[in-house]
Amino acid sequence: MVKSVLLVGVGGQGTILASKLLTTGLMEAGYDVKMSEIHGMSQRGGSVSSQVRYGDKVQSPVIEVGGADILVSFEKMETLRWFKYLKPTGKAIINNFQINSMPILSGKAEYPSGIIEEVSSKVKTTVIEASKHALDLGNSKVMNVILLGAIIKSMGLEEINWNKIIKDNVKPKFVELNLKAIEVGMNLV
Repeated sequence: MVKSVLLVGVGGQGTILASKLLTTGLMEAGYDVKMSEIHGMSQRGGSVSSQVRYGDKVQSPVIEVGGADILVSFEKMETLRWFKYLKPTGKAIINNFQINSMPILSGKAEYPSGIIEEVSSKVKTTVIEASKHALDLGNSKVMNVILLGAIIKSMGLEEINWNKIIKDNVKPKFVELNLKAIEVGMNLV
């Protein structure tokens, strides 16, 4: 049985790092894992997505429309952009966080309202205030690891040694902070 996780966000949010940590943990647990990523204009605040598929035997890293078991959105509007990729029986994890794009900042477009309500009416949805929890830990940059913790709990992957994954892949001075962040994320689901 192959599971598909779609992580989406905006450049600079750590979406790719979270997916790489997820992929590493899954591989160390013995899963066949395929990952693909699309950066777009990520360094200019553009859309970023990462697709992680795992199971006994994964043929392709690409998640087809309607094929994701879980959609994890690091930024609210990205949820709408990628929603068609989620299975009707899938789960959405939405970080209640807004980043205004250039068209919105320049007044050419408005940030859509009611995103969380719209998605919640269609699929099982968990809303997380990852930014608030990251600031409570003292560093806004661990928002991505908090969301990783939410993925781990939502997908039933707690048996993997995530402490080892963090210790092996994060700079030593940030290990303790990231271990706390992953735990916070797991407890939010």
